[in-house]
Amino acid sequence: MTPLPTAADVAAAAARVAPHVRRTPTLRTEVDGRPLVLKLEHLQRSGSFKLRGAVNALLSARAPERVVTASGGNHGLAVATAAAVLGLPAVVYVPRTVPESKATRIEATGAKLIRHGETYAEAAAAARAEAGTYVHAYDDPVVVAGQGTVTAEAVAEHPDVDAVVLAAGGGGLAAGAALAAGGRTVVTVEPTGCRAVHAALDAGAPVDVEVDSVAASALGATRIGEVPFAVLRAAGAVPVLVTDAEILAAQERLWEEFRLRVEPAAAAPFAAWLAGRVPGELACLVLCGANS
Repeated sequence: MTPLPTAADVAAAAARVAPHVRRTPTLRTEVDGRPLVLKLEHLQRSGSFKLRGAVNALLSARAPERVVTASGGNHGLAVATAAAVLGLPAVVYVPRTVPESKATRIEATGAKLIRHGETYAEAAAAARAEAGTYVHAYDDPVVVAGQGTVTAEAVAEHPDVDAVVLAAGGGGLAAGAALAAGGRTVVTVEPTGCRAVHAALDAGAPVDVEVDSVAASALGATRIGEVPFAVLRAAGAVPVLVTDAEILAAQERLWEEFRLRVEPAAAAPFAAWLAGRVPGELACLVLCGANS
């Protein structure tokens, strides 16, 4: 069994990735008379939190000659960006349904882009046959530890936060949060049509799910990773579902009220919070990306 990452691994990752990623700002504010903290991770290089895990994975590996990954878009862009920064060639497999804006940005890094299959799972199966160091989007302890640096920054800046709320696809960001949250409640938010984390926590084990949502390009994992599942189950993560309509309304409100332009997946935590589904008095909502 793969050893699970720890809070110490997140601390080590923070030091490792610091020269290559942005320490993104937070915004402490009120909405509808209730306080909340927004972690503006959509301002990260490459446009999402995924850069943290990608950089940590590549710096933890033994000098890879060629980097290979599969992604619905954000992870591929992050790995391609990390590889470019570190001077490594990269190959990124994406499903044919990937948004063209994400595909274009991946190619702009100099990485080779290959469209394959209709889902992330199909693209990932093809990518694993390529020669090179494979960087998983979420089911890897070093990737999870890298993603945990988002939450580590937020709770260090706002120690009175009692819940950390994150959009969840394959579970890497949420699992990293569980390691870095210092015992605070971790809330995973998914669209009703992309519920890999929710279904696994209900079933007591990872299970396959159907994927159909406006946020599917970022949250479209058909099955939670074994590593994230083990971490989230041990942490007692709270799974929450939101509708596509709630996500789009929250996305629009972030723009109208704060002039924050994020992708649908990043608005999911705000949607859950607006709907009153987030426990606690002061939540930190991670706005995870802006690669629409």
